[in-house]
Amino acid sequence: MNPPASPRGDVTAAASRGGPEHAGPRRHRKPRFKGLRRIVALLLVVGLMWLGWSVGSALRAPGNDSVAAKLAGWGRDHALGAVVTWFEAAQYQASPPKVGGTPSVTLAPPASTPKSRRTPLPPPLGSPAGTPLRGEGAWRVLEQVHGTPAVLGAFLRPDRTHTSYLAGVVSMNTRLLRFQLHPGESDPGTGNWGTATSVLPGARKGLMATFNGGFKINEAGGGFYLNGVTKGVLQPSAASLVFHRDGQVAIGAWGRDVAMGPGVVGVRQNLRLIVDHGTVPAAVDTNAGNSWGRTLGGGYFVWRSGAGLTRDGRLVYVYGPALSARTLADLLQRAGCVEGMQLDINPAWMSFMYYSAGPDAANPVPHKLLSNQERPAGRYFSPSSRDFVAAFAR
Repeated sequence: MNPPASPRGDVTAAASRGGPEHAGPRRHRKPRFKGLRRIVALLLVVGLMWLGWSVGSALRAPGNDSVAAKLAGWGRDHALGAVVTWFEAAQYQASPPKVGGTPSVTLAPPASTPKSRRTPLPPPLGSPAGTPLRGEGAWRVLEQVHGTPAVLGAFLRPDRTHTSYLAGVVSMNTRLLRFQLHPGESDPGTGNWGTATSVLPGARKGLMATFNGGFKINEAGGGFYLNGVTKGVLQPSAASLVFHRDGQVAIGAWGRDVAMGPGVVGVRQNLRLIVDHGTVPAAVDTNAGNSWGRTLGGGYFVWRSGAGLTRDGRLVYVYGPALSARTLADLLQRAGCVEGMQLDINPAWMSFMYYSAGPDAANPVPHKLLSNQERPAGRYFSPSSRDFVAAFAR
């Protein structure tokens, strides 16, 4: 009689026959992409953390820029300029400037104006819109130095189409004023500039006017120079606003009309000249990105600003809410500029303020030239994110 088979032998036999009820433990195959998914998830978390930190830092940056302006600036600093421009263009197409109509504010000179010596004012500027409204184009005294008009202002409709808008035109007597270039916290950014990013409380005596600088340096087609420090590269032929040690200014094409010298303390370049030897270049109508700016180009009627120099040395500043590159150039030319350049565009970046004497001579009171400019009158009394120009009485 054969002995009974052992249980172990039966299991072995069953296993050898492949019986399912007796099969050995199965090996679980690990997902092929599990490790890759973990790496991707980690990179995504790190990327989101960096994005939150980067955007948060931009929003917390010094200055009184709006949230939208800070986000747009952040995008342009991080290779998203095309995206920002697309949004700006889409916004423009959705809400283009109004056609026709009349300004909602009176153009008549104020009833009370600063008393000055018998200095005749220049004749009124002709209106690009045709027959002038009452007070349109007439100069008024905004500031004076020792009783002599130093800063004059006028208002014009920019063309025959956008007749409900007003552009502000300022003419400054450079013999009575000295000009300073100030850097911005974000642009040109940190550096040993030797000048504050605001008009400090102890440095406001004699302050007459302030106005915005140009495009961000990396989009301006040129550089920024101040007190021996340079951001970007000063480019030949670039339109240049030049500041001298004696407080005088010059405007021209770099290397042709203006150049570096021992008396130069500041240079702000921006695009190409928009008025050159008294003539508006024909190319102003071509919407060329490298000449009039990639930001909405030159053909859109948006907030624009510009500066120019007249034959007798007056510094002119122009800005308004419905200007193309062509109409900006036309206004500079009408104001007598023989050389002119576009400065910044879009409402978040431009402003012109003049300052009246208050109870304390060290604390003048700021006023907007155009009441509908977005930036507050005290913009440059706190750190500015972008560069700007300040004018003081000599």
